[in-house]
Amino acid sequence: MSTITAAMVKELRESTGAGMMDAKKALTENDGDMDAAVDWLRTKGLAKAAKKADRVTAEGLIGVSVADGRGVAVEINSETDFVAKNGDFQTLVREITKVALQTGESVEVVRAADLNGETVDTVLGNAIARIGENLTLRRLHVLEGDTVVSYVHNAAAEGMGKIGVLVALNGPAEKAKEIGKQFAMHIAATNPLSLSEATLDPSIVERELAVQTAKALEENATSAKPKPEQVIHNNIIPGRMKKFLAENTLLGQAFVINPDLTVEAAAKEAGVEITGYARVAVGEGIEKKTEDFAAEVAKVLQG
Repeated sequence: MSTITAAMVKELRESTGAGMMDAKKALTENDGDMDAAVDWLRTKGLAKAAKKADRVTAEGLIGVSVADGRGVAVEINSETDFVAKNGDFQTLVREITKVALQTGESVEVVRAADLNGETVDTVLGNAIARIGENLTLRRLHVLEGDTVVSYVHNAAAEGMGKIGVLVALNGPAEKAKEIGKQFAMHIAATNPLSLSEATLDPSIVERELAVQTAKALEENATSAKPKPEQVIHNNIIPGRMKKFLAENTLLGQAFVINPDLTVEAAAKEAGVEITGYARVAVGEGIEKKTEDFAAEVAKVLQG
């Protein structure tokens, strides 16, 4: 009998979309014959997603769950928004999110974790065959703190929607939960780049500084009353950078519930401290494939 290697299992999984254990069993049953293993999976209904593996999965849902100072946000993608409204898919998201809350430190760990006697990866592969669309467990964000609060925007069902937010806070638990929900809603609406200036990616600051410097110098060069360069560099550019940081860092933003206060000031007034947050939106960073109408028609006519 041929030796079944991890590389063979990986190749079969990638070509068929089958779960790890199913791919291994298919190769074992067929003495390592790759083509026969593919046919075996097809006959079992486990390779239904084979031709869908390269389809863009930019829809789906974010599942969130919190317990005992720990929160998770899990992104599970589908090809169409229609599937995201499917009860079967929503149950899948809910169950995987629960597993992630208990065991998840990374996507890889969650995929290998047990879900009703099978690995999450196997359950996901079975769902692909059953639902008929390519599905992917794409991202997992874990947040811990004295108190962790969650919020879902555009909820499709309890604990899942298009945008999931987690906020970690220190301070009195009841107060943290109450205002934490408001902060989570704020984050969903404003999508800050980071918690504070200290945690903002230096490359983003550097890029913005270059843009504002070039913009200020160009405006000054074409102005009817140009200002001394010292004013540009010591006043105008720093002022614009201060505004940029205030608009793009959570603690510096005007609190949507009370714009007279920054989020940092609102937290201090409530006797709490925001120590971290996560905002996860479906399809972020996925380049969706688009075709014009003529190309779509031509594709159909070609069969």
